[in-house]
Amino acid sequence: MRYNGDVLHVIAVLLAAVLFGTTGTSQALGPDGTTPLAVGVMRIVIGGTALALLAFPLASRHAKRHPSATRPRLGIRPALLMALTGLCLAVYQPLFFLGTARNGVAVSTVIALGSAPVLAGLLEWALTRRLPSATWIGATALATTGVVLLGFGGSAGSGGTDPVGVAGAVGAGASFAVIANVQRRLLDAGWDAFTVVGAMGASAAVVGALAMPLVDLSWLAQPRGWAMALWLGLATVAAAYTLFTWGLQGLSAATAATLTLGEPLTASVLGLTVLGEHLSALATVGLAVLAAGLAMLAWGSRRVRDPEPFAVEG
Repeated sequence: MRYNGDVLHVIAVLLAAVLFGTTGTSQALGPDGTTPLAVGVMRIVIGGTALALLAFPLASRHAKRHPSATRPRLGIRPALLMALTGLCLAVYQPLFFLGTARNGVAVSTVIALGSAPVLAGLLEWALTRRLPSATWIGATALATTGVVLLGFGGSAGSGGTDPVGVAGAVGAGASFAVIANVQRRLLDAGWDAFTVVGAMGASAAVVGALAMPLVDLSWLAQPRGWAMALWLGLATVAAAYTLFTWGLQGLSAATAATLTLGEPLTASVLGLTVLGEHLSALATVGLAVLAAGLAMLAWGSRRVRDPEPFAVEG
């Protein structure tokens, strides 16, 4: 059976979203004695290194195929921007795992992903002074309402979510907001997508390596510890970001934004089925409201002026 390029790009982005969505569950199934910081450090050291090793050759291959294309020079400003994306990716890790440890995979993943596009839009507005569209404002209102309902609802019988966990999930969303805006600027300046992603992975791995002496990695002595670290690094970072970056190059912003909803769906399904998590009635309503807001954001991304999504947290 023959597939056209569009179908292959759809499959790549959807597969990436599914891989991203396994992050929280993988950490929850890991060995005892882990901490959000330690798991985040190992994930980004392994994943960032592997991502750079995958992305930079792909960028070089693209340059050879398009020898006449104009390429920007690496100066101080773009180098600092690329380093900033790596720092934010490294910071994202412990914040995300803090949220899942405190409030569960389903709730925390949805809060992080629900807050990310809202914060990214607000940051873009602050940087460009471009007034958001009415669709974006409506979607943001829905998404914010959904996050608030999830915050008050939490898991069934829990009496609400842990505020520290909520702060961690929103902090992870804020980290992604910075990454999305910085990467958009780099792409607009003419940088190749795989160069940008490879630089993010390499700089994040450096940050993670510097943090390794500060965390307890004794859990790596267990086979289950190494299995978790390798999956988180190789599958949910290196493979997922490579697939996502390649897939985005053949899709519209609306299609890509809709496909990335596969990440919270995957995380929620795994949290509820594999980990046995339960949502209260209020949290279920919040999840539905947030999903409506994200769908509205995907619809609004059909506008030509809207920046295409470039990376998702996971």
